[in-house]
This record gives sequence, C-alpha cells and structure tokens, in this order.
Amino acid sequence: MERKTYNLNDYVEMKKQHPCGTNRWQIIRVGMDVRIKCQGCGASILMPRRDFDKRLKKVLSE
Repeated sequence: MERKTYNLNDYVEMKKQHPCGTNRWQIIRVGMDVRIKCQGCGASILMPRRDFDKRLKKVLSE
C-alpha cells in the first residue's frame, strides 16, 4: 500500500465525515500522535499515527 505524505498545516480528507457534516480537517500536530482540527465546527481530535494513517483518505492541499 502506498504511504501518503502529509505535513503540519495540510488539509486532509478522512474516510468518515465528522458528525457536523464536514470532511475537511487541518493537521495541527504531527508526532507519534496526530491532532487534526475540523474545519466545520472547530473540534480537534488526537489519535495515534497508525490510526490516522488507516483513516486518511487523501491529502487535499498543503
């Protein structure tokens, strides 16, 4: 499987959308864990990098 590359402040699309209806997220922290911020309601989620890689659909913009 091809590994997607992403950096801090990139916008990404996840496989499942957020309950607010938006599927656009901004990466605000990268390390062993990745924190993403919903661009619809402003909620942020912290998840392990392994889970983030599984749930990532595509990188939208840098």
